[in-house]
Amino acid sequence: MSITTIAFPNSELRNRVIARIPAHQRANVDLVVFSDAERSAKLSRDDVDVVILPYMDSGPTIELLDELPNLRMVITQTTGFDPVAHLPERGIQVATASGVHTGGTAELALALTLASLRGIDDAVRSQVSRVWEHQRHRSLQDRRVMIIGVGEIGSAIADRFDPFEVQLTRVASTAREDDRGKIHGVDELPELLPHTEVVVLITPLNEGTHHLVDEKFLSLLPDNALIVNVARGKVVDTEALVAELAAGRLHAALDVTDPEPLPRNHALWGTPNTLITPHVGGDTSAFEPRVVKILAEQVRRINDGEQPVNLIKA
Repeated sequence: MSITTIAFPNSELRNRVIARIPAHQRANVDLVVFSDAERSAKLSRDDVDVVILPYMDSGPTIELLDELPNLRMVITQTTGFDPVAHLPERGIQVATASGVHTGGTAELALALTLASLRGIDDAVRSQVSRVWEHQRHRSLQDRRVMIIGVGEIGSAIADRFDPFEVQLTRVASTAREDDRGKIHGVDELPELLPHTEVVVLITPLNEGTHHLVDEKFLSLLPDNALIVNVARGKVVDTEALVAELAAGRLHAALDVTDPEPLPRNHALWGTPNTLITPHVGGDTSAFEPRVVKILAEQVRRINDGEQPVNLIKA
């Protein structure tokens, strides 16, 4: 693969990556800045072979990709790649930042679960009101927990739940065994959900998982079950979830929503038993050094004519 120009979303990221790579390991590629504002001044559309997407708000850049006739590859700063999942079918490779967000997302999955079960969100609201309100809440200990998604982040979440003495069930697209033990298939959900108290979602978004958590899925959960979503908002049918939350039957702790960002007037803001964070799972102090490291590795590999890491399959 002959690649000569790699376009970064901003100068700061480019400079940080350059600082990690010896000159001889980037001598064969031109590292430029590509954005809507700088495009005409910095480079011609015909020059761009690789685009590194912005971490946040990548939509405008993705819309510009069709204007790049020689585009060969897109590199994301995220683990999920659903907005560009169609590109490999057009012969454009996609490489993700798999591994960069693993620890942060696993931390948040655990934090959201604990905060919701232990009533931390209610305690914060009581603190604002200066009200001392002692209540007994559920522990994570002894809970029946299901993790849907057994990839790298799903495994990291399972690792973090292990010390809490939970009864853990793992679910993937198909049933199988691994070093940790049994993995159930999604076809087993109707039998598993009635016995599940906490569901953690970390599955990729695709045709098979879009609205996986729908009205039927939610109806099978027992009263007071908790949905924790650190995957993608569209894995959950928001309308069905709002109905269950508004009725007070279920609980939710959500780092992702559909739509996203959540509009100020959306019903989800006002539902009881609901904790919402603004898609911050992987956006921690650990993110930047890790993403710079993996982008530097990608540049080095491309410079040397090697395959980048984390390429997705068409």
